Amino acid sequence: MIPQSFITDLLNRVDIVDIVGRYVQLKKGGANYMGLCPFHNEKSPSFTVSPTKQFYHCFGCGAHGTSIGFLIEYSGMGFIDAVKDLAQGVGMVVPDNDDKIPPQQRAAQQAQSLAMTDALNQACTFYRAQLREAPNAIAYLKNRGLTGEVAARFGMGYAPSGWDNLRSVFPDYDALALVESGLVIDKVDEDGGNKKRYDRFRERVMFPIRNTKGQVIGFGGRVLDSGEPKYLNSPETPLFQKGLELYGLFEARQAIRDAGYVLVTEGYMDVVALAQLGFPQAVATLGTACTSTHVQKLLRQTDNVIFSFDGDKAGRRAARRALEACLPQVSDNKTIKFLFLPQEHDPDSFVRERGADAFEQEIHEAMPLSQFLLREVSTEHDLSTPEGRAHVQFEAKPLLQAMAPTSLRLQIVRGLASLTESTPAELESLFELSKPVSVVRRAPPRQGRPKPIGLELQMLRIFVSHPQLALQIDEAAQQSLDYFGQESADSLRHLLQMAQDLGEHGTFAALSQQLKEVTAEYDSLIAEIAAEPESDIEADRVWLSSALRQIKMDTLKQELNQLFSSGLTPDQVSARYREITAQQDLLAREAAAEMTPR
Repeated sequence: MIPQSFITDLLNRVDIVDIVGRYVQLKKGGANYMGLCPFHNEKSPSFTVSPTKQFYHCFGCGAHGTSIGFLIEYSGMGFIDAVKDLAQGVGMVVPDNDDKIPPQQRAAQQAQSLAMTDALNQACTFYRAQLREAPNAIAYLKNRGLTGEVAARFGMGYAPSGWDNLRSVFPDYDALALVESGLVIDKVDEDGGNKKRYDRFRERVMFPIRNTKGQVIGFGGRVLDSGEPKYLNSPETPLFQKGLELYGLFEARQAIRDAGYVLVTEGYMDVVALAQLGFPQAVATLGTACTSTHVQKLLRQTDNVIFSFDGDKAGRRAARRALEACLPQVSDNKTIKFLFLPQEHDPDSFVRERGADAFEQEIHEAMPLSQFLLREVSTEHDLSTPEGRAHVQFEAKPLLQAMAPTSLRLQIVRGLASLTESTPAELESLFELSKPVSVVRRAPPRQGRPKPIGLELQMLRIFVSHPQLALQIDEAAQQSLDYFGQESADSLRHLLQMAQDLGEHGTFAALSQQLKEVTAEYDSLIAEIAAEPESDIEADRVWLSSALRQIKMDTLKQELNQLFSSGLTPDQVSARYREITAQQDLLAREAAAEMTPR
């Protein structure tokens, strides 16, 4: 777990204007920067980035957050990856309690990664230049209906014939980074003697594969004729694991948001051709089956994922593997569908023959995951016999066990129960599902705490806006928060503790990021603060001091009113009366001193 102190330090070192500015064109507008929101379609800017708050906020769609939150939402990174990306940019090393690698070894690994990244970038530049001088490759791409514009957008290139063309790119052709990055192959004699090095990719159209940060991490190469293999991928490297990456995801991010869904296809050419034909929201797996990590990445980008497969047996097998990868990620607020084209078509050929509108209709009518699952387990069995129905249940059991106890799982169980002449309760018991949905989905009891208003709300706003002010709240002041009632006081003390833990360098951005990780209770308040001009910390300090003093005064007054009916002895009443009035006098003098001009 990354310490909160590290997150706070990181957010204090990075500049959100620089981070967001990598992806969004920003212009200065008063104290803030403005741009078109990358999270929804808009023609006039409503997206603001505050350098003082280190926070972004969109007045159109309500999106808001810190630099970490922006990378998570925009790039689809996980929290840890976003933190590591920001830390790398400012020269910080993310602490890891489980990291037992010695510092020297860690530094060597980082140097290796940088060397491989540099080699891949140089190779990509070389391949792109070669494409401009390769009429056979240009003719091939034109024959596939691709323009130079779309080829440039995806950074496509060409690896010419010859065994060592990269020798002209890299002065040190024997560098270790070239073989580690998969650009070259070392062939050693059987006796382990002479070693011969040669380029991995030759006479192929080159598709650079990028990670979510846009860095080239590998290549896919397609032959121009009928040679084998038709597609050749970079090998697995420390930078590139096929089961973790998706081709075209970096290029498709904005189009996915605009379309409201992502289309998952089977190959590089599908992605590029569909982008050419008006469907830039397409991505592809990299010559491997869809994995659960692929699905996680896609669901970070959009709530709607549509898998497009060829209608042949290979396409059906790929769809089944995709179904199995999806099941652990299924939730009630996400939609996953499966699109099967006619057997003679892939997406590219379908759109060219029948048109974009026909393909759009196919997407609209794609089969929901629930329907596909039930069809998969029941198609080859005779539901009119007990044995056939038992076989269906046998096949469905591991699939349903892979799902979380969601409402969708309950709907699938009900559908399966209808097919197999059973009841949902019987199937949940028979399948030993982790938790019966009817139990786990019960709504939690409603909380009786009213929504904060007035004095309590303003105090919350100040502590979130300026966490460092929480350091002036001593134990006595915290006790006075009982004035708001037990639940509200506990909530305020919890927020105070989080703010105080950040120390004197605590900021709105740091506390907002921490709150986001533990509760959604403050989301609307954070959004309101982000949308407003930054409040003056000194004015808030004076108001907070005055408010706490008023709370103490009101508490003392209330105790004084009840003192004579408190059941104390006359001597005790007299003593407590003197204590209360002395405290009231002290608070009055503090108030007068604060009002006196200095």
